[in-house]
Amino acid sequence: MGFDWKEMFTISMILFAVIDIIGSVPIIVDLRAKIGHIQSEKASIVAAVIMIAFLFVGEEILKLIGIDASSFAVAGSFVLFFLALEMILGIRLYKEDNPSTASIVPIAFPLIAGAGTMTTILSLRAEYEKINIIIAILINVTVVYVVLKSSSKIEKLLGENGLGVIRKVFGVILLAIAVKLFAANVKQLFP
Repeated sequence: MGFDWKEMFTISMILFAVIDIIGSVPIIVDLRAKIGHIQSEKASIVAAVIMIAFLFVGEEILKLIGIDASSFAVAGSFVLFFLALEMILGIRLYKEDNPSTASIVPIAFPLIAGAGTMTTILSLRAEYEKINIIIAILINVTVVYVVLKSSSKIEKLLGENGLGVIRKVFGVILLAIAVKLFAANVKQLFP
């Protein structure tokens, strides 16, 4: 099939919801206050490399351990479901370590290219063309870079309530994506 605008847009929105860089602005601002300078370029490039590498190598890793893409997509739908619940309910299910530096860890990994993003990329691979996923990753990394560079301005512009509303809206979108991903792949587990 190849390049498809609609597919690319859909994947971009899914990754945008999963990465949740706007919802992560308070975390980024907090890291900046604790550590000082955040290397936005380095974090963005490393996150892109991790995501694209996982797109190609992830399925091989699955084959090596004997898991098919549908099983992984169903498991991924559960991860997305719980990430969505975190965003909607404002609870923390996944514990994050306290960083001593902020560029590759924890910004590139796990904040941008974390477990949810990796799961989503492999799940998307079962449904969409690779070229569209790569372009969507690059679009999202560009957005991440812009947000990292201007995180303090975004925080002032949106305020705490604005960030909370955006996080909840994307949480609902992510929840719907998780349900769709589950429904699309669970049938293939029971032929």
